[in-house]
Amino acid sequence: MIKDAIGLYVHFPFCLRKCLYCDFPSYAGREYLMDDYLDAVRVEINEIKNKIMGRNIETIFWGGGTPTLFCGEKLKYLLGYIKENLALSENVEITTEANPETLDKEKLEILKEAGVNRLSIGMQAGQDCLLKSLGRVHSLKDVERSVQWAKELGFDNINLDLMFGLPDQTLDQWMETLIMAVDMGVEHISTYALIIEEGTPFYELESQGKLNTASEEVEREMYHKGVAYLKRKGYNQYEISNFAQPGKECRHNLIYWKNRDYIGIGCGAHSFLDGERWSNYNDISQYIDSISKKRTAIEHRQRISISEQRFETIMLGLRLIEGVSKLEFRERFNNDIRYYYDDAIDQLKKQGLLAEDSNRIYLTPKGMDFQNQVLLYFMD
Repeated sequence: MIKDAIGLYVHFPFCLRKCLYCDFPSYAGREYLMDDYLDAVRVEINEIKNKIMGRNIETIFWGGGTPTLFCGEKLKYLLGYIKENLALSENVEITTEANPETLDKEKLEILKEAGVNRLSIGMQAGQDCLLKSLGRVHSLKDVERSVQWAKELGFDNINLDLMFGLPDQTLDQWMETLIMAVDMGVEHISTYALIIEEGTPFYELESQGKLNTASEEVEREMYHKGVAYLKRKGYNQYEISNFAQPGKECRHNLIYWKNRDYIGIGCGAHSFLDGERWSNYNDISQYIDSISKKRTAIEHRQRISISEQRFETIMLGLRLIEGVSKLEFRERFNNDIRYYYDDAIDQLKKQGLLAEDSNRIYLTPKGMDFQNQVLLYFMD
């Protein structure tokens, strides 16, 4: 990845139905705002051009919400607008998230022709009963059909998002879900533990004692057995929650994990550029209104100090199995990593939580289970 390359994230905050666990800025029943929203996104893209002059876009990631709730032609037009107005690297990775109930073969064909070369499909679970309990709209058959269509059209970089530690989910159901995903022949699998976020329906149910969530012990067993199974099936774990066949790692997410620059477009989107972080309004109408009145859509802006950048580079980099590169750290902060964190590294190595070689520091398998405690040692 070239040094000046950056990632571009575009947020699509529309959904057919809001999932019961989701706390992202996404909304159901606001389809009437979709055209105005795309107009505002194009304006923001045009406004960002000067900020990133001379920088190539290495990756594009469309997230949500559900980007594929939009019709294929509108998505194709937006991608064309991005290509016309921003400088893209020759081998740019272009990902769109997709929920199976919003996909058909025609839409996938349009996306492929437009230049999308990576799909991230929200499968979540392999059992329809669990999908229903999550508030998902799709079925397992919808997932299988979507993957089959994508493969027939020549997509060769497909991710499935999966979740474990779900209410009432058994270890057998989790392993069955992984087997189904592998059998579909996808190149990338993401596995996320369910986190109950405040403000979600699941949070309310849990507070009322009506949600049978997995114990920490069961969740850890699901995680470790899943890691072992995916490894046996040829998926390399390159990040705590992500597994890929060789050469199919998500380049866009690697920008985040290496704490590099990226631009976020759309409501609720975050950006990090030249040591400054900012985020847009979460509400769709407020985002559209601000842009239509030629005001900024930015709600929060913060200058990130060098010491904060150092800690964030450690925090994010230790999610990677390869860990934090000593060379990259020295080039970025003008000093060796041990200049700042000598005691922390030695103490964590003694506890068997961290390992080190001449090129990097990285978490041990034990350290992966205690990541939050590890990070406390690196806080100034």
